[in-house]
Amino acid sequence: MFAFLQGLAYGLFLSCPIWFMVGMMNPAKAVPTDPPRRWHVIARYWFAFPALAFLLWLTSLWGGFGPSLWGWLAGLAVIPASLPLERYWLKWRRQRAQLHKARSTQTRAAAGESALLRLDGARPPEHADAVVQSLWQTRRRLLAAGRKDLITQVDRVYTRKARLTDLLGRRFNPGELTYERGRSLVGEVCNAAVDHLNGLAARAEGLAGMDVAYVRRRLAAADIDEHPEERKALQARLDLIAGEEAALRADVAGLESMLTALDDATLAISRLDTDRPTASVEAGRALDDLRRFAERSAQYSHDRTAP
Repeated sequence: MFAFLQGLAYGLFLSCPIWFMVGMMNPAKAVPTDPPRRWHVIARYWFAFPALAFLLWLTSLWGGFGPSLWGWLAGLAVIPASLPLERYWLKWRRQRAQLHKARSTQTRAAAGESALLRLDGARPPEHADAVVQSLWQTRRRLLAAGRKDLITQVDRVYTRKARLTDLLGRRFNPGELTYERGRSLVGEVCNAAVDHLNGLAARAEGLAGMDVAYVRRRLAAADIDEHPEERKALQARLDLIAGEEAALRADVAGLESMLTALDDATLAISRLDTDRPTASVEAGRALDDLRRFAERSAQYSHDRTAP
């Protein structure tokens, strides 16, 4: 055993200068890291492996001197055998890190905003008003179209409506004019958001019938150049899908202004001190801002649907 270790130490030590010269000329052949660097070569073959060979040699001295041939051969084979194993291990670690990052991204995207209220896909909430019923129907349409990435937008609108309505109920008495006015304006803005979401659902339903994977497979096929008409039609279909996806993303961005208006109203009302005499005036200002936004949203929705 000690003879084998001694031969292993000699073989490993003698192979280090060879691999050092190979690595200095082409680091990719001598180090498993990506990207390869010459300082990696120096660290491995000038310090790490010679130090390991020295430790093995010191250990083998307990058995005296007399390295074995098999130890020599094994020492010469250590580095060429370890390089592919290290490359495979580093590649596995990178893939595992990328998979973990992708899963984390998907989890954050699925979770969306913190403390987001979610509509039940099977049935709407009890005592749901017309706005919540419409949101629930839109959510089902998006789910049927296979656009789970857009369902979060429905839940965001539902969350803001529920929180703002609850806040109005806690800040004002149900019989107060400010309360009724606030509920009406929240409903108007949410109705505009529902119209916007229904437009998203309509686009998503149109895209659901287009098999993008098939189009890309056909365009990548080896014989596609032999059929120029088919290639032209497939490319036009792919451009149409890309345009619809871009319009879909633009519509999602347009929804943010409605959510921001609801957030502004929520923050303004939450800061009110209802014991102060000016509370109703300040609430009226916040609701006036909400009313003006509701009017702009209604005009925008009319302009979008106009021929």
